[in-house]
Amino acid sequence: MIKIDLLKKSFGENTILDGIDLTIETGEIVVIIGSSGTGKSTLLRCINFLERAEQGCIQVGEVAVDAAKASQKEILALRRHIGFVFQNYALFAHQTAKQNIAEGLITVQKQPKAEAYNKAEAILSEIGLADQVDQYPASLSGGQQQRVGIGRAMALNPDILLFDEPTSALDPEWVGEVLNLMKQLAQQHQTMLIVTHEMQFAREVADRVIFMAGGKIVEQGTPSEIFERPQDPRLQQFLRQVNH
Repeated sequence: MIKIDLLKKSFGENTILDGIDLTIETGEIVVIIGSSGTGKSTLLRCINFLERAEQGCIQVGEVAVDAAKASQKEILALRRHIGFVFQNYALFAHQTAKQNIAEGLITVQKQPKAEAYNKAEAILSEIGLADQVDQYPASLSGGQQQRVGIGRAMALNPDILLFDEPTSALDPEWVGEVLNLMKQLAQQHQTMLIVTHEMQFAREVADRVIFMAGGKIVEQGTPSEIFERPQDPRLQQFLRQVNH
């Protein structure tokens, strides 16, 4: 289970997250939607301490940390339970697909290289890239690079996978293959928190959809509640814009 309590984050005078409370059950798939600049990506980055919130508690499984006071050791302990998939893949250019996936197993989990490489090859096979194990990112398509990024996050067997707009940097022809892999993970009941602009994907995959505006969670519910019976005027307006 993931529990976020009263998370606050500002940049200067600008409040980005204004006291976020959020609980995600094991195996639940939660999708966050909202206009740009409403704090969606910042929320994910604060959960994983890529940004540090000024206030709030973050709990993943048995590990709970106070955002304002967390030590480096506590942050590392928390991160061991979290997989993060970046918008721009963030692969190591000088490493092959296999090495990119094995890196965390070797450095974070201290697995022997041979064991880590075997696991990386198994994951590449699982995500449909068995024939690309020795390819470098530069020779992979955007969709393949993002699938390697997801494979790298999966390798650590995290309690939760965080996806920060995983398709927004992709050419349209590669979006489907990444979304299909995420649907595959959903069928395996992998706990996921996903920021996306892909509304159809949210409808199909989410157990719960959260709409954020002005640094707050304004409305949340099942996909049918959010997309077919939106209550808040800001959500109604947002859906009109995206469906235009």
